[in-house]
Amino acid sequence: MVKTTYLSVILIWSTTPLAIQWSIQSGMLFGLMSRMSLGLIVLAILFAVSRQKLIFNMQACVAYLAAGLGIYFAMSLVYWSAQYIPSGWISVIFGLSPIFTGLASVILLDENHFTKHKTLGMVLGIIGLIVIFHTSAAMGIHSIFGVLAMLMSTVAHATSAVMLKKINAPITGTQSTFGGLLVAVPLIMVTFLLSGESVGNFTVQSVLSILYLGAIATAAGFSMYYYILNKLNAVKVSLIALITPVCALLLGSYLNNEPLSVSIIVGGSLILFGLALFELPANKSSSNLSASNELNCKSCKAS
Repeated sequence: MVKTTYLSVILIWSTTPLAIQWSIQSGMLFGLMSRMSLGLIVLAILFAVSRQKLIFNMQACVAYLAAGLGIYFAMSLVYWSAQYIPSGWISVIFGLSPIFTGLASVILLDENHFTKHKTLGMVLGIIGLIVIFHTSAAMGIHSIFGVLAMLMSTVAHATSAVMLKKINAPITGTQSTFGGLLVAVPLIMVTFLLSGESVGNFTVQSVLSILYLGAIATAAGFSMYYYILNKLNAVKVSLIALITPVCALLLGSYLNNEPLSVSIIVGGSLILFGLALFELPANKSSSNLSASNELNCKSCKAS
């Protein structure tokens, strides 16, 4: 069961960026709104069936607000960037999340766990990002903006995750996501209405992608992730973040004819190697690594 769930999470994380690109054929904001609304409905049904309840004290409500704003800003930027950059790039850039989470922890939590290997990993990640920037510049100004938007999305996710840690409300990850979606979905709906965006042509591909993202990637994927987080050590779980960008690049190239140039391979490899240095080396206390890994992903699984 654990092995099957582990492989399922890798599959979901690897296919989500490509599904996002396919879903926006019906409209960028419409695709986002449909996905998050469906995810909210699925979670509401799961809560009703399992008789779970949301906590609504002040601390929990502040946590829902932090999670919801993180979902809103991070996912809006992801969907916007998906119009201009290949799906594989989305996964690779999002791989920088643990590094940005570490930086946000220094600023917001006054924690500084940066060692020499973590600092080297961060430097390599930044160099890899610069290589990708260089490639996007050759593709045009819109690609540069797409990379910047994806970078801001990663920062928004990391900030939200650290804020949830700072608030430290007595809620589960599922409650955090459900409460966060209760905040994010209305904001996305208002943004869609104010934007005046017209709904594009519905295709089988776009409709199936929205259904997949809402029911599987958002609801089921989140539950699966927290299941393996409770069953496996943090090192094994963190390997997922190293595997999925590679799979996403290959899937985008094979299924969506996305360019897979030498510079993208080099830039992506630098980011992944930097992430490996940042996350994988054994520390004196495995509990520190476990806490760091949980913080990295506290609010992002709704994405």
